Amino acid sequence: MAFDTASVSRFAGGMNGKQTLLFSFLCLGIAATSRAELTWEKTELDLHPALTAPTAVGVFKYENKGDKPIHFKSVHASCGCTTAALQKNDVAPGEKGEITATFTIGDRTGLQVKTVTVDTDDAQKPQTILTLKATISQLLELQPALVFWQSGEEPKPKTIVAKAGQGVTVKNLEVTSSSPDFTTKVEPGPAGEFKISVQPRDTSHPLNAVLTIKPDSSAGAAKIYSATARVIPATTAAH
Repeated sequence: MAFDTASVSRFAGGMNGKQTLLFSFLCLGIAATSRAELTWEKTELDLHPALTAPTAVGVFKYENKGDKPIHFKSVHASCGCTTAALQKNDVAPGEKGEITATFTIGDRTGLQVKTVTVDTDDAQKPQTILTLKATISQLLELQPALVFWQSGEEPKPKTIVAKAGQGVTVKNLEVTSSSPDFTTKVEPGPAGEFKISVQPRDTSHPLNAVLTIKPDSSAGAAKIYSATARVIPATTAAH
């Protein structure tokens, strides 16, 4: 319903006190019904990307349930490893849209929590925090990732246990040492485990080597892992 200013003024001028008060409440009621209202389907997403996936992608869907358009002022992610793509800058009443958040996994494992901050001109709720939770499975877990001997210690072999991640079958491991001063041997263990035996040839002086570990897995991932073997100087007792 449209009103022109002159008509409203003439109408208001011809009313008594009670009518003026009633008219004021009516105008306020009309104004109150005009509002923006951005509603989100979900503001938090739990993702479980495939083992070899390079990214985890979450789509946050929204709808303008008000009768005024909404303008997105800014959308920014909490870190450089996450990007947020806005489908459109302005959302008309009744219109739907989405924001796509992409998290680059890299070498990260375990639970990763990233956020996207959305700022709009919605007076009722100008800012919304979108949360992306990604659980990144690990192909291979090494315990420990460092084995060491003190100088003069008997050069007995020490063991690194390599365990396949959940839902992954590791057929075998290829382990090589960056230094001939350390020898390695791989033995299959129970439930997808492997025992990597590491032994220094000599512990009379400090040594260091990087162990390169290549799993042959059902996931088809060409990922390479590493561990460290060292001979360190013997600690001197304090006097």
